[in-house]
Amino acid sequence: MQLEKKDIRALSKDQLRDFFVANNDKAFRGNQVYEWLWSKGAHSFEDMTNVAKTTRSMLEDNFVINHIKVDTMQRSSDGTVKNAVRLHDGLVVESVLIPTDTRTTACVSSQVGCSLDCNFCATARLKRMRNLEPGEIYDQIMAIDKESRLYHNHPLSNIVFMGMGEPLMNYNNVIKAIDMITSSEGLGMSPKRIMLSTSGIPKMIKKMADDDVKFKLAVSLHSAIDEIRAKIMPFSKNFPLKDLREALEYWYRKTKSKISYEYVVWKGINDDKASIDALVKFCKYVPCKVNLIEYNPIDDGEFQQASEESIMAYIKALENIGVVVKVRRSRGKDIDAACGQLANKEGNDN
Repeated sequence: MQLEKKDIRALSKDQLRDFFVANNDKAFRGNQVYEWLWSKGAHSFEDMTNVAKTTRSMLEDNFVINHIKVDTMQRSSDGTVKNAVRLHDGLVVESVLIPTDTRTTACVSSQVGCSLDCNFCATARLKRMRNLEPGEIYDQIMAIDKESRLYHNHPLSNIVFMGMGEPLMNYNNVIKAIDMITSSEGLGMSPKRIMLSTSGIPKMIKKMADDDVKFKLAVSLHSAIDEIRAKIMPFSKNFPLKDLREALEYWYRKTKSKISYEYVVWKGINDDKASIDALVKFCKYVPCKVNLIEYNPIDDGEFQQASEESIMAYIKALENIGVVVKVRRSRGKDIDAACGQLANKEGNDN
């Protein structure tokens, strides 16, 4: 029985160098191949034009490159681009390019489906099938960078992990992907232009702080009242707000990095004064900003966009305590460019 070939991108540069030495070749060949895989984004060994044909054949015999393929691409009238990304095993995830006048943001996925059960989220209706590998996350960024250059005449400027899946449930692979995205041997992007959005897993937020990550943190909050949050996001019963608060305080003590709260206001769920007062109180614990997000209903159920009056009441109360508030309007409505949890992010703030 033929053994399944390993994805070559699972090897570090040193492991690639060792492979070539073990096969009676020069160690520097590993550097060449590594550059093709990451900096140049090679889709196949045949793309590696400065590598000898015999060497390419040897690589073909031993490895595969499990590169993604953009199966379908939709372009919105507002410039938003939605990609249906097919993986090597036939599964599909989504990524979205979100443009503004000054930048383009990639909204990327970290899992096929999702481990969590947020009731308002379309992805939550898909069971988690598997985690994405670092290369599959990286490939989404490469594809969107090309689209940004093609359609908006400049390179990708920002990344949000706000697509399909919970990034902190695929922590190691997400961190490896970010390491490569920010590496001079990859895309060389500043970590300050990357935002990881989590539904709020306290122990993993603390781990990020301990690991001294340099990217930004957003929390999909939606209510600062445990009972309401558990109705919106049932898994949060295991992660009460007092634990989340403690983790966020720990994060800020270690990183001194301000937190962004992603917050959708729904009619009849969290549009009352008690909810506003609770969020105001929660925002006093740690330096933060709040993104109030326009909701794209996924059906005619209980989750419906709140009134403008409710949004304005939130804005007034938060601004009264000095919290910066932004309202994020939905993008790509004509192509239903809902990307994972929220899909309405216009780019993380610098």
